Amino acid sequence: MNQFQKAISLIDEINAQDPTKEIFEGKEYAKELLYSLRMTEKLADFEPNCSEAMMLAVRAQHIGRWKIPRTDYPMDRVGYLTWREELKKMHADMAAEILEKSGYDQEIIDRTKFLIRKKQLKTDPDTQTMEDVICLVFLEYYFEEFATKHENEKVIDILQKTWAKMSEKGHRAALQLPLSPSSLQLVKEAIT
Repeated sequence: MNQFQKAISLIDEINAQDPTKEIFEGKEYAKELLYSLRMTEKLADFEPNCSEAMMLAVRAQHIGRWKIPRTDYPMDRVGYLTWREELKKMHADMAAEILEKSGYDQEIIDRTKFLIRKKQLKTDPDTQTMEDVICLVFLEYYFEEFATKHENEKVIDILQKTWAKMSEKGHRAALQLPLSPSSLQLVKEAIT
């Protein structure tokens, strides 16, 4: 097993411990393991010639996410943003520990942490690719359920914020996703 395979295996091992389960295509998955598999698959489609650090960052982007529950923070915008920052730091630190154990040098470790923390969005091409992949996975796999739980006004606001974070390439890919007619209609309302 090479260092990449070892790192992926260790990331998956942690994400397989997520107590929240999800059924996909008749099979039960730990929620964050399924998310990381979807992220890896989407990255391979969207940017097949990406760096190894990018592949590692995408796989570890939500590593151990359940360990810091949203309910531990105030249920307001500041609480949400604080929670998200704490998560990014934890994900980056957990990934760094795994990469070190797997034999990676400091340059790859630092770059992977940088990408997980989503530093320099809009100016760093790899960070932008990471954000595009995150948004595409959300739109393809999680948006439909999200939309059913919220008023259209809030859904459109979230879509507009998501769209603003994406690149032109991400926009083109999003419009090619297999969205339901109702989801596609909401996307069109949000972006026009």
